[in-house]
Amino acid sequence: MTIPNPDQATRVPPPAPLGMLAELTHRCPLSCPYCSNPVELDKRSGELDTETWKRVFSEAAAMGVLHLHLSGGEPTARKDIVELTAHAVKVGLYTNLITSGIGVAREKLEELADAGLDHVQLSIQDALPDNADKIAGLKGAHEKKRVFAGWVLELGLPLTINAVIHRGNIENIEALVSMALEFGARRVEIAHSQYYGWALENRDMLMPTREQVMRAAATVDRLREELEGKLVIDAVVPDYYARRPKPCVGGWGKQSLNVTPQGKVLPCHAAETIEHLQFDYVTEKSLSEIWAHGSAFEAYRGTSWMKEPCTSCPRKEIDFGGCRCQALAITGDPRNADPACSLSPFHAKITSLAMKSAAKEGTDYIYRRFGARPGAARVEITRNNAPV
Repeated sequence: MTIPNPDQATRVPPPAPLGMLAELTHRCPLSCPYCSNPVELDKRSGELDTETWKRVFSEAAAMGVLHLHLSGGEPTARKDIVELTAHAVKVGLYTNLITSGIGVAREKLEELADAGLDHVQLSIQDALPDNADKIAGLKGAHEKKRVFAGWVLELGLPLTINAVIHRGNIENIEALVSMALEFGARRVEIAHSQYYGWALENRDMLMPTREQVMRAAATVDRLREELEGKLVIDAVVPDYYARRPKPCVGGWGKQSLNVTPQGKVLPCHAAETIEHLQFDYVTEKSLSEIWAHGSAFEAYRGTSWMKEPCTSCPRKEIDFGGCRCQALAITGDPRNADPACSLSPFHAKITSLAMKSAAKEGTDYIYRRFGARPGAARVEITRNNAPV
């Protein structure tokens, strides 16, 4: 049952979202343990068909969406990826392909470029090939990414490198930035792991120490200064060592929305973890109706749903109370102040979790897979063997 938001009866309609994440499929050749996809992955048999996705893209453009992020899983696992991209371009959306670069033939990338694809975002697991393959759960993945990046550069497509940072690669940030330059990227994202989905299951294996995070932040600051004008470096800091929370996707239901492979529309990628929310599907309602009136979007819009200390906080219109999913995961109540905030009564809990997780030893991961169960036996991959 959805908790009513007092703002709902009097609030003016929200402005159009700026961006939409289209999770075309949860299928992926990689098994990254930091993946933010839900642990219960959507199967291929339930994915939206081509015409439905095209309708959704048309509706997104009509309501004012500017940026369309084609994601997954691996979006190029869809046989209709070129047709979908061409349609998105036709209706006026800026298209960003978020890809692992694995299993994508050069001919397919050429077709995407010819269809008008605007940008490519390539994930990189580490600068060290063996460790990158271990994190990805696929032997030879790193070299395939290197080849793919070369194709992107040759075709003249803008390239961003995304590197999710965690205990397994945090000491290699400078090498990752150097690799982004080598690949011809214009931008690199140094994005510390956010603990949702599979990353939450692997928190004990992924959480770096506070000292590592501080060194990483200093490295990023130095590289930004050294590479100014050559490479844009964006950084996403880890919530577990923060003093102030990040605004949840720019504010719940304020700037963006997600559509899952089955057509469920979410205010953020982890919103399904909040069990009392009721979500709408694009197969049943229009995207604009869901955005403007969907109960899941209305639940935490505005500020009147807040509890103290958020209610009286001067930053409540800046960070909007932080992340609702993180508040639920750590405190049990999505209406609580995000424990990442030092003013939250639960702040000590998140810092304690961070220290406990960072202190645990081990090199094995729970790899992202269809049918994998939280708490199941972990799979370890060595330098010479792919995961079973």
